[in-house]
Amino acid sequence: MPGACMTNWSPFPPRTREAQFDEKWAFVAKKEKRCSPDEPADARKGDHWDHVAFDPEHRLVVAVVPGKRTAGNVGSLVREFRRRTGGRMMGLITTDEYAPYREAILGAYGEVVTPPRTGRPGRPRKPYRVPPGGLVYATVHKTRRRGRVVEVEMRTVFGTAEQVAGALARSAVSRSVNTSFVERQNGTDRNCNARKVRKTYCFSKDWEVHQAVTYFTLYSYNFCWPVRTLGVRGEDGRWRRRTPAMAAGLTDHVWSISEWLTLPAVQRK
Repeated sequence: MPGACMTNWSPFPPRTREAQFDEKWAFVAKKEKRCSPDEPADARKGDHWDHVAFDPEHRLVVAVVPGKRTAGNVGSLVREFRRRTGGRMMGLITTDEYAPYREAILGAYGEVVTPPRTGRPGRPRKPYRVPPGGLVYATVHKTRRRGRVVEVEMRTVFGTAEQVAGALARSAVSRSVNTSFVERQNGTDRNCNARKVRKTYCFSKDWEVHQAVTYFTLYSYNFCWPVRTLGVRGEDGRWRRRTPAMAAGLTDHVWSISEWLTLPAVQRK
């Protein structure tokens, strides 16, 4: 599942129109401050983060990249999100102020501009990327006092304030620039995966197992976890439970864990 784009049983891509990116902290074997750069065995220990791309409208985990909190992993996450959403431009992208997101989003969605030759001596200017007109990306700036958030401000990175306002007006769920939906999912995942609880004896002892359980809980959530706020009333007046995958148009029923684990998958390159 983690390496597959989609499978031979499911429509693709999801109906995602909006994205929130965030990172969720955990650790493997021991805390980062106890790891030694001179000890090869510590390379896969210490702090690890789930870099998560989330669809707030359908509560869908579109992509996750577990690993160290680096610009490279942020870039991998944004590229994988773009691939899994069929390369469509999102109506709105929001993140916190973690700096690597700007270059990652520009690298994934930007248009390449090749400067014309001037005919003068010297090296020609290198091609560079510019944000296309439809790219709307804003960040959340939080002001904290004594460990509490006392003020939240929106800052536009790509696009204009008018475009952000228009994206919010069209959004099915967002009334302000926020990362609250992906942060709420972070809490859900911590409840599903004891390895991610902040103070626990159940923390991961091995990186490969940590990575595997991360993929298991986050992706099985999409198909096997009915979300209360996604329920819809049927013609008979009864409420129908829906999972994020159902809301996003990827399936028509709630999957059992057994069904999710045993259905053969065909990887698309």
